Amino acid sequence: MITTRPGYPRWHTASAQGPRSLNADAVGAYAAAGGPGIVFALADGVGDDPAAARAARTAAAAAARTPVHKGPVEAVLAAQRAVRELGGGDAVLVVAMPAEHGGYRIAWVGDSRAYAWDGTALTLLTTDHTLAEYFRARHQPVTPRMEHVVTTSVRTTEPHEIGTAETTSAGLLLTSDGVHKPLTGGGIRAVLAQPGTGAAELVDAALARGGSDNATAIYVEPLEAADSTTVRFPVAA
Repeated sequence: MITTRPGYPRWHTASAQGPRSLNADAVGAYAAAGGPGIVFALADGVGDDPAAARAARTAAAAAARTPVHKGPVEAVLAAQRAVRELGGGDAVLVVAMPAEHGGYRIAWVGDSRAYAWDGTALTLLTTDHTLAEYFRARHQPVTPRMEHVVTTSVRTTEPHEIGTAETTSAGLLLTSDGVHKPLTGGGIRAVLAQPGTGAAELVDAALARGGSDNATAIYVEPLEAADSTTVRFPVAA
């Protein structure tokens, strides 16, 4: 669904099941009446089962509906409370909230990512909370399996473990690992540098590159590429 609202960016999402048995990724986006902008959330269920999918949907919806003044860390904690009310299931999550003077405040757990994109440069804003990154930061050997083992999640994280970042960029990209692992930074840049491309093209490119996971992206276009009077609102997860 496309909705016209003055002062909002243009954004879009895409998600594909890939070779998995179901799609356990979810997105959420919410703009409170009179609020400063849209809160974006992308969650990736831990596992390949209905409980993981339900946890991702629950986390994304709860995070996206957190009031902006409470901040993105509180959005992750709101997602945690909602997920803990479920009988099972877990997810990783990245949240982007509008910042007071432009750009976004980011919070995350696990290995979902946020990037800033200005139409030319792609900047990774998050650091994966994985076993691989833990050992890499300590200059220890890393195995491929470690790349897929997260050290924080929505259900299990402590508040001090939640990652935070900020960007002044109006262009933003949130991805599940089914997008950024097959493509890497260079692959993402190559797709976004092509005129008229965005979330759908990233997801398609990730699967074409041999992606073996669900693939999901939220893409907020840079101001120079966007009609600032149009915002696309799919139903929040």
